[in-house]
Amino acid sequence: MDIEKVLSNLGFSPNEIKVYLTLNDRGSLKAGKIATISKIDRSSCYNALKTLAEKGLASYVLIGAVKWFQATGPKRLLDYVKEQEEDVKSILDDLHARHKAAKIEGQVRLFKGIKGVKTIFLDMIRTGKENYVFGSEGQFSKRMPEFAKQFERLKNESGIKTKLILRKGRKELGSKTSEYRHLDVEESLAVTNIYGDKIAIIIWTDEPEGIIIENKSAAKAYKSYFDVLWKVAK
Repeated sequence: MDIEKVLSNLGFSPNEIKVYLTLNDRGSLKAGKIATISKIDRSSCYNALKTLAEKGLASYVLIGAVKWFQATGPKRLLDYVKEQEEDVKSILDDLHARHKAAKIEGQVRLFKGIKGVKTIFLDMIRTGKENYVFGSEGQFSKRMPEFAKQFERLKNESGIKTKLILRKGRKELGSKTSEYRHLDVEESLAVTNIYGDKIAIIIWTDEPEGIIIENKSAAKAYKSYFDVLWKVAK
């Protein structure tokens, strides 16, 4: 992946990225030189250096009365990410309690793009319930091959089973966690997943999008419909 895109995804500001990469590429530099190479003003450069130092990604030494700045080793990025993960873990219980208290019956959430769809699949893992699927044309494994393998591994680890009703003539890769039946239906871009008290509908257009409907009664109705189709499928 592109280095700047990854750093941006980690929450780095554009100026932090410019300064960090300048230090990483050039070694020890004075602030004025960093600002010139990075093509930002001195004030913005100092702010970026300050925040990078707070993240443990930059430091300086005094030579006489002059500060020479340098980047810490690239592996420090992994430590930084782990620290963020630990911070998030420390507040998860409180967030879960507040999220649960604020939830209302019939909640609908919309997700866009590959990252949004990934969030839906991770929600299936977290819910930990058997998944009932119809409408799949293999889009998941085609569009997100690496994550599809990870998802299958997580399903195995969590003991989650999947039942899929596929279009007649379609073949699916063998899976220890999945069972398949076929129906004579038309090809579809929309895939419906039923798991727990939730229904997830994923639409595999050029920019995929999906929704999660969290409603016990609706999920029960969809599951009953799935059961009828499952009985007549072959």
